[in-house]
Amino acid sequence: MIRKSFLLLASFFVLMTACSSTTGKQTNNDNAPKVEEEVSGKPVYLTYDTFLEKVWNFEENPQNWVYEGELPAIIDFYADWCAPCRKIAPIMEKLAKDYDGKIHIYKIDVDDEQKLAAVFRVQSIPSVLFTPVEGQPMMQAGALTEEMYRKVIDEELINK
Repeated sequence: MIRKSFLLLASFFVLMTACSSTTGKQTNNDNAPKVEEEVSGKPVYLTYDTFLEKVWNFEENPQNWVYEGELPAIIDFYADWCAPCRKIAPIMEKLAKDYDGKIHIYKIDVDDEQKLAAVFRVQSIPSVLFTPVEGQPMMQAGALTEEMYRKVIDEELINK
């Protein structure tokens, strides 16, 4: 019942907040440097290679999802030019700080990492992949509220 309610509510937000990944051009307003090293309490920007290392090596296991991480993760597929992506960026920053040591927050720039976006068939952004340590990941297109992200983290990722 919770998942049905979440999906209905999330679908509404998708319609209201998603950017088409084919309608914008990157303007490269780098507010935060795109780094690959992990900094405690901050989102980590992933490249193709670091995704294979930290999340899922689909080159070795193309048919079978095998999560490489020790903590659950949220993977935010975004672009700098996308207004809803910019809207959830501070939410992701806050979640990374508040859930430090409990989950990883990763960010993937779909303009820079088009192969990764293609693997997950990302057609609108933001798209967020919720990745539990065990089990299958769940993709959500469109921006959600901070409360909705927290609900998914607490109920689906860390099972508070």
